[in-house]
Amino acid sequence: MNRHVVVIGGGPAGTAAAAAALRQGARVTLIDSNEALGGQYNRRIPAAYGIRRPLAIGHGYAAAERRARLLLEHPRCEYLARAAVYHLERHPEGGCPTVRLLIGVEGERRTHREVRGDALIVATGAYDRVCPFPGWDLPGVYTAGAAQTLVKTQRLLIGRSVLVSGTGPFLLPVAHSLAQGGAEIRAVLEANPARRILRHWAARPWELRHSAGKAAELIEYASSGLRHRIPLRTSSAVIAVAGNGRVEEATVARLDEHWRPIPGSETTVAVDAVAVSHGFSPQHELAVAAGARLNADGFVEVDRDQRTSEEKVWAAGEITGIGGSQAAAVEGAVAGIAAAGGDPDAERGLRARHRTARQFIARLAAAHPIGAAAAHWSQPGTVICRCENTTRAELTAAWAGAAGDSYRAAKLATRAGLGPCQGRICGSAITALRTTQTADGTGSGNQCRYGTADLAPSGLAAATPAWRPLAAVVRLRELAELDTEGQS
Repeated sequence: MNRHVVVIGGGPAGTAAAAAALRQGARVTLIDSNEALGGQYNRRIPAAYGIRRPLAIGHGYAAAERRARLLLEHPRCEYLARAAVYHLERHPEGGCPTVRLLIGVEGERRTHREVRGDALIVATGAYDRVCPFPGWDLPGVYTAGAAQTLVKTQRLLIGRSVLVSGTGPFLLPVAHSLAQGGAEIRAVLEANPARRILRHWAARPWELRHSAGKAAELIEYASSGLRHRIPLRTSSAVIAVAGNGRVEEATVARLDEHWRPIPGSETTVAVDAVAVSHGFSPQHELAVAAGARLNADGFVEVDRDQRTSEEKVWAAGEITGIGGSQAAAVEGAVAGIAAAGGDPDAERGLRARHRTARQFIARLAAAHPIGAAAAHWSQPGTVICRCENTTRAELTAAWAGAAGDSYRAAKLATRAGLGPCQGRICGSAITALRTTQTADGTGSGNQCRYGTADLAPSGLAAATPAWRPLAAVVRLRELAELDTEGQS
């Protein structure tokens, strides 16, 4: 009997997993929180805009459109759009978890649905990480992903004079998109030193043989930077912004290898917007709810077939390591074949591409880590948890008092992480702030120890996530109306 594979996530990893499972003869239910396939990476321009060439807004859109059409038209694939998975019920005997979801627009009347399959693939992606600095909560400071999405899919610029700051290759396409849209990019600021980046990217070039497309993209973005006269500065970052009600100026500083600002190097740049990305945080709440283990860097632990520590649960894409759309799609294909009962070794060249994808992920993490000193760009009055308006001073006071040393203790004492985002944005910042303080018990955060261990390969200092019975926003009315109709 053909297996029923349930896939959560409609981005590159999820769609590749669904397509691969279908090739193995499986029946697939593809669950997507968005209204159209593509995820964050291939988010579409709304059809109402009437764009003549809507797939020309970025790399990979044409291939993503072909895959989406295949899935939408396939008789064995059920696509559930605008579907919020709010609960995973583990099987008492180790079988595939039951997926509970709500279909529809949040705030309007939604339909309950329950899906039971033979295998579950979690491909929920990641979101931008920002290391808090004074003024980061001012209007005009955007994550780099949000800035790119606005300009690509809504034709909206975050500002006319923009600084792009953070770490990783993602900064370059963001600057390219903004410049193409008409913004003046004052500079792209990469926080890590050039020697570190070059050392890791230049080593063992044969491992990048399946990433030729990425090299072509890099050349395109470098050419765009030259054409638009965009300066690229390494060992530099925006460490503060200021303005009357919105961003008017940014403080840029040179950084040492641990991202500690070098005294006297600060300069003030007049801008009206800043796009920031200090890496990405995996959106692994559902994987944790399914019982999957995380590794030391906060990503979902998988084997060579992308299977998690739970026998009937697979994971693919950014929740297993940040590597971009190509790596995510390869991981998705491996997971889809294995979850459907096939052998990934039987697909020609897939194992080689999979090895290269994992090597690319490791190389990216090693070349662009987050420096420990970034945890101390903030000042006592800087808001760390924006949902609950919790400042760094309130957190350090909690650590100095009876609240204890853990993130959970600080959360209970200050409400940091208890807002709508449930710590997805502030959790890593809170943990990084605490773990880089001195062990003198004061919790003052005014001193730091820096060493080679402070540059973790993944750049993640993520709080250990607590399992929550509800993984998405659900209204009490919706819970009260819960029934068992629509099971599959």
